[in-house]
Amino acid sequence: MVNVTPSVQDALKGTRVDEDATTATDDIAITVPTAAASSGPQDEPSGDDLVFDVSELSVFYGDFRAVRDVNMKIRRNEITAMIGPSGCGKSTVLRSFNRMNDLIPTARVAGNLLYRGVDLYDERVDPVEVRRRIGMVFQKPNPFPKSIYDNVAYGPRVAGRKKGLDEVVESSLRKAALWDEVKDRLQDSAIGLSGGQQQRLSIARAIAVDPEVLLMDEPCSALDPIATARIEELMAEIKAEYTILIVTHNMQQAARVSDRTAFFSVELDEANDRRTGLLVEYTDTAKLFSNPDDQRTENYITGRFG
Repeated sequence: MVNVTPSVQDALKGTRVDEDATTATDDIAITVPTAAASSGPQDEPSGDDLVFDVSELSVFYGDFRAVRDVNMKIRRNEITAMIGPSGCGKSTVLRSFNRMNDLIPTARVAGNLLYRGVDLYDERVDPVEVRRRIGMVFQKPNPFPKSIYDNVAYGPRVAGRKKGLDEVVESSLRKAALWDEVKDRLQDSAIGLSGGQQQRLSIARAIAVDPEVLLMDEPCSALDPIATARIEELMAEIKAEYTILIVTHNMQQAARVSDRTAFFSVELDEANDRRTGLLVEYTDTAKLFSNPDDQRTENYITGRFG
């Protein structure tokens, strides 16, 4: 029997539970961990502090291995940044955490990616439910052509929720630091919001379905410096409630917002003229930027390549 949070039960069987309940499937025991903030990076997280345990992860597109040998332990209530040059597999790895790569017919994953002790790629797992529990915010803000209210309420409605939507919308917008700016125009089209507001609306929409994890794929790359600063402030504010993984090309942003940083690089297969990404170093952000263990990391952060 494997103990996991209710976050995974729906992914395994597609049924909903009371968030405070303890139940069981045919062979999976579901328990609720006690809520507690992470005490900070540790060498070997375990128990409730360990959200993802990734070992020897590789991602393939057909017979091409796009990224290989990724080993990471992701802690609760921390921000983990992924940095590296273009083509090193950062976004590919990020999408593996909520099975977005499944939408690509040729994509497949090898190795182990455990969420709360459960293999996310187990055949019993419902990937749609995984994506609800492990939300994603994309590089370009993508509001639906609906009202601000309907954008935030969309996920709960799809999940079958009919009551309490006003409270969910307000709570989600508050957490995304957008409520005060839009509370008097909730029925206006979300398309009319500024780029920064649209990105915060995307975060509110992800929050509305009550995920544990937020994946962010270069969420500030299309934003101006002021909007970028607001998104960074928001991440710092909400990490007490969510575990956040962010891909960024901005090393200064990684240094500002993250607790731990993973540096990815590429290796060239000259025989086939193909590039494969690999994880070079994963450690505390302060250490990686001040005293990295690998010369390739130092070369990248000092601008010698990339």
